[in-house]
Amino acid sequence: MLAALALGIVTGLALHDFVPDPATQAAVAAYLSIVTEIFLRLIKMIIAPLIFTTLVAGIAHMSDASAIGRIGAKTLIWFLGASVVSLGVGLVLVQLLKPGVGLELHAAIQAAVPGETATLSLRDFVTHLVPTSIFDAMAQNEILQIVVFSVLTGTAMVALGKRTAALLEIIEQIAAIMLKITGYVIACAPFAVFAAIAATVAVQGTRVLLVYAKFIGGFYIALLVLWAMLIGAATLAIGRRSIELMRIIREPALLALSTSSSAAAYPLLLERLSAFGVPLRIVSFVLPLGYSFNLDGSMMYCTFAVLFIAQAYGIELSLAQQGTMFLILLVTSKGLAGVPRAAFVVIASTLTYFKLPEAGLLLVLAVDHLLDMGRSAANVIGNSVAAVVVARWEGNALIQGESAAAEF
Repeated sequence: MLAALALGIVTGLALHDFVPDPATQAAVAAYLSIVTEIFLRLIKMIIAPLIFTTLVAGIAHMSDASAIGRIGAKTLIWFLGASVVSLGVGLVLVQLLKPGVGLELHAAIQAAVPGETATLSLRDFVTHLVPTSIFDAMAQNEILQIVVFSVLTGTAMVALGKRTAALLEIIEQIAAIMLKITGYVIACAPFAVFAAIAATVAVQGTRVLLVYAKFIGGFYIALLVLWAMLIGAATLAIGRRSIELMRIIREPALLALSTSSSAAAYPLLLERLSAFGVPLRIVSFVLPLGYSFNLDGSMMYCTFAVLFIAQAYGIELSLAQQGTMFLILLVTSKGLAGVPRAAFVVIASTLTYFKLPEAGLLLVLAVDHLLDMGRSAANVIGNSVAAVVVARWEGNALIQGESAAAEF
């Protein structure tokens, strides 16, 4: 991906310098956009079945949380609060920092760009939530309608219990197939990144590179704010031991940062939190659930990236639309934890709903690896704080080195 980014920049700069005629630059960009158009169609193809299967399976497995009872309820309450804060941080800071303002991309260099954002009244929005046909909703990629149907389906499966075990297995198998297809599509991403960056730089020149620097820098500033808030929450829960907590999880966080995978840090994180004094019965429940429903860094990135794309194309979303986007991301971000480049798929579905330029996906995908490093580390910190807060909420003293296994 990084090699494709570098090659795309070099190719774009060469075209910009050696083909000074704007009309010719636009024509070359249009030919390059064929690659990005195919990639974007592939992304749109997988959104509906992927959201349905992963969200239904995720909700159906929530019966595990009800079995644990009180701890499960407290964990989910914390996750909901953390999700609201994470999405809110991204939403506020991207509008303060405005990393996409000034790029002024136009339809001529996009690959399939709807012209305007969605404009729904409150009545239209509420009635639009419920699909008249789930098949029509999937055909039109109506994300909210798919989410509503998925939530109802998953809830009904939880209520029916073992009677739906066979259906749940089939849905999980379909989800596995869709995840494999997603892997195939993402494997094509370097070609799409090269074509999109080359086309953009050919027309925009070096100005687009300055926007990328603002985007990456702005995102890491937002991450620092999120980290500070998470550490603050830990301090409220355990006082000065929050410094010790950060020291103990430093290695798992660095592992997630270097591998761009919070999952890679899971075994070490489980060991460190148990050694810190979090009872094993709590940490062994909170962490797996957190890796599915509490990816703080990824959620913050979703709001940051969507509004960055809107800024890059000079599209302004109203407060009502931003509120709707907030609610959509609050739900859709819960069902895609096991998806490769999960945040990218969530962003794609959000752009589709608001009819924002899908070509903007390639803007963020080009530097996604650099951003994935930071948000993976944030996911580790967020789930560590969640385990500690729930343990303290349960009244545990968190005595370091105390064997927690006996507390099952």
